[in-house]
Amino acid sequence: MNHPIQRDHGKGQGRLSEAFIEVAPSRLASGSWCEKSQREKGTGDICDAYSADLIGMQGKIRRPFRLQGWLWATVGMTHQDGSSTAKAYRLSAIDDFEGTPTSYSEKDHSKARKDPMGFYHGMIVSHGGHTYVLTGPPTQMVPGSPEPTQPSLF
Repeated sequence: MNHPIQRDHGKGQGRLSEAFIEVAPSRLASGSWCEKSQREKGTGDICDAYSADLIGMQGKIRRPFRLQGWLWATVGMTHQDGSSTAKAYRLSAIDDFEGTPTSYSEKDHSKARKDPMGFYHGMIVSHGGHTYVLTGPPTQMVPGSPEPTQPSLF
């Protein structure tokens, strides 16, 4: 688990291979509404990291999730037939980013939609007093095997 699977979707079209990483399905869980606490319960960390709304409005992200030693921000979720997938970008420090970082409002959206590195590549975001750059291409987080559970001793 957690090994990227490359799938080429753009032969001859200038697109990069799309990477898929298998994660425990619980990390993608959308949770359910709890009337008593008036909040979502059982939501996975990858789902919790959904930030596309904040990126466009405030240049911020929700708490990122950690995978393969990197921090990631989720920009899309798909729920179909009882299964969930997520699209995420890796977070880079501004000094480590190769290219010219920009904000959502400064980005040329028509060009960004055709960018082989993805729409959000190069966008500056912040969380918890830290500034990051979303680094593409985006990666699809797909359900893999559930995390093993420790058997009860009693």
